[in-house]
Amino acid sequence: MLCLGLFVFSLDTLSYQELQRRSSWKHASQALVGARNATQYLGPGDDVITLNGVVLPEFAGIPASLSVLRLMADQGAAWVLVEGTGTIYGAFVITELQETKTLFYPNGEARRIEFTVTLQRVDQDAEETAQQMISDAMGDLGAILQDAAGTLGQSLGVSGG
Repeated sequence: MLCLGLFVFSLDTLSYQELQRRSSWKHASQALVGARNATQYLGPGDDVITLNGVVLPEFAGIPASLSVLRLMADQGAAWVLVEGTGTIYGAFVITELQETKTLFYPNGEARRIEFTVTLQRVDQDAEETAQQMISDAMGDLGAILQDAAGTLGQSLGVSGG
């Protein structure tokens, strides 16, 4: 469904039923005498994504997945958000995690956990983030291939030149 860093939202972990995205743009305003205010575009504002879902441990989801998201949020790091369709949203931090537990077993364990995760974008350009990810992956792949070629050359008794 969606990946935040290495955390995968799915039926097995956390399944969201709703994704809301709120984007804004900044415009400064200057009062003018006898006329409408003059405005100037200052650039993009906040980009916030909110995921709402339900964990039903008997059927879908693992309550411990919420703890994983809390640990990720505690790190304060930005995580790349990628949709299952391949859409790269950019780098996001976890700013809020809410959970509501209901329908309890006698031992206090919840049979239903509703959650809301709020993410805020912190990078400047999703395309730039994607290009950086691809560049890093290609660099890693190049190093792996170079090491493999060197190892293969040594096994075949070929010297590099």
